[in-house]
Amino acid sequence: AFAIHDRDSGRVTLARDRLGEKPLVYGWQGEGRAATFLFGSDLAALRAHPACGRALNRAAVVQFMRHGHVGEALTIHEGLSKLPAGCIAEIGREDAAPVISRYWSAVEVAARPVRAVAPEAAVAGLEAVLSDAVARQMVADVPLGAFLSGGIDSSAVVALMQARSERPVRTFSIGFHERRYDEAGHARAVAAHLGTEHAELYVGDAELRATVPRLQQVHDEPFADSSQIPTLLVAEMARAEVTVALSGDGGDELFCGYDRYRQGAAMMRRLGPLPRGLRAAAAGLVQAVPARAWDGLITPLRAVPEGKEPHGQRLHRLADYLRCGSVDELHRLLVSRWRDPGVVVPGVAEPASLLAEAAPPRDGRPDAERMMLLDTLTYLPDDILTKVDRASMHVSLECRAPLLDHRVVEYAWSLPLGYKLRDGQSKWALRQVLYRHVPPALIERPKMGFEVPVGLWLRGALRDWAEALLEPRRVAEGGILDAGRLGTVWAEHLSGRFNHGLRLWNVLMFLAWQEAQAGR
Repeated sequence: AFAIHDRDSGRVTLARDRLGEKPLVYGWQGEGRAATFLFGSDLAALRAHPACGRALNRAAVVQFMRHGHVGEALTIHEGLSKLPAGCIAEIGREDAAPVISRYWSAVEVAARPVRAVAPEAAVAGLEAVLSDAVARQMVADVPLGAFLSGGIDSSAVVALMQARSERPVRTFSIGFHERRYDEAGHARAVAAHLGTEHAELYVGDAELRATVPRLQQVHDEPFADSSQIPTLLVAEMARAEVTVALSGDGGDELFCGYDRYRQGAAMMRRLGPLPRGLRAAAAGLVQAVPARAWDGLITPLRAVPEGKEPHGQRLHRLADYLRCGSVDELHRLLVSRWRDPGVVVPGVAEPASLLAEAAPPRDGRPDAERMMLLDTLTYLPDDILTKVDRASMHVSLECRAPLLDHRVVEYAWSLPLGYKLRDGQSKWALRQVLYRHVPPALIERPKMGFEVPVGLWLRGALRDWAEALLEPRRVAEGGILDAGRLGTVWAEHLSGRFNHGLRLWNVLMFLAWQEAQAGR
């Protein structure tokens, strides 16, 4: 992101990168002749100016409870906005608001015709454009490394880095003691095959207790992707050895990586033809049976996986999908933590969103690609890239994402969906590039993502911290959230009959941010 001040005209031009890797916030603050136009890379910079107010944007709090981030053009403060990715804003001293124009559009890129290309040629073309992006982003006059989870995206980036490097690439990964969530062994195997200089760190109770209180120093507004914890730790570990690190961010949105794309499209294909009223009635029947009753029927036959929601809670959640009349409705539910955020932020209307009222026009792309596009516009910049940028910048580590080179993005969108999701396998074309460097046996396994067992942590190492923040009088003093409702949710979570870990993490990150701003 950058700003240019034209001293002759007195105008300021602000610009942000195409995909939203870097932040840019702005807004008029103060009244009358004392009004000042502020802009910067984060809200903390603006708060340092005496004209900057701190009035809470309550609509942004509702959006935050739904998604775990304050997204799109909103910020947590009234009167301050984010410049959307791929946009330019111009403003003069007398202008009430900047004029915003778009110089690059993911929506337009996704709407371009799909190219007719043979599978082998598509894979070769992808390797060429991605290799060039990696080579460009390896240019540095300081020590260079990479994050390596052992998944498709980061492994592909590291493989292409090592192919161009005369020395072992330095790679870094995070592990968890909870076996179901641990991918460190896979990253270690990929690193050994490629010959990288690998380092890893396991996150235990001590690291959790030391890291969570520091999160409000990292994020300038509420942020609640629980993988922010390992992201900060891996950034700190990398910064001890390198100054620049490459990541695999963007691969899921470009190559149909998230399970929700495949599962959501299949659900719409099977359920879409059925009358919506019939589906709603079926959902009502499922939810009429208490979650505990479903647990009693199913759990003896199938154990609940470690850290996951009980069967009854999961069935009630899945029943909501039956009511969806479009893939956009379904996608919004799939990416919502609180599907009814108004119950915890009472009396405040939810703002318009690219996932609802302000969604881009629907073109002829398949349902899976529709969800990929919506995530590219929202979840990618507002969650994934925000998480990595804030963590890396906090420790003075420059993070670069070769998969988000706009030429790679445009090439990926030019390929048919069948080259991304093929025979039920996601990221097909990217996998073929990786398999030229790494044996499939080291990669083929169910997708985990950077998932963390937050529900288990809140009943264990983080319970005292969470319980203190959720103390009813303390919540009520904040004046925003419904303390009674939160008390019920917390009790259900502690009972083990429900797993509200992700929803509670949103609440806890907001309460912790609110108290940090109050100077407690």
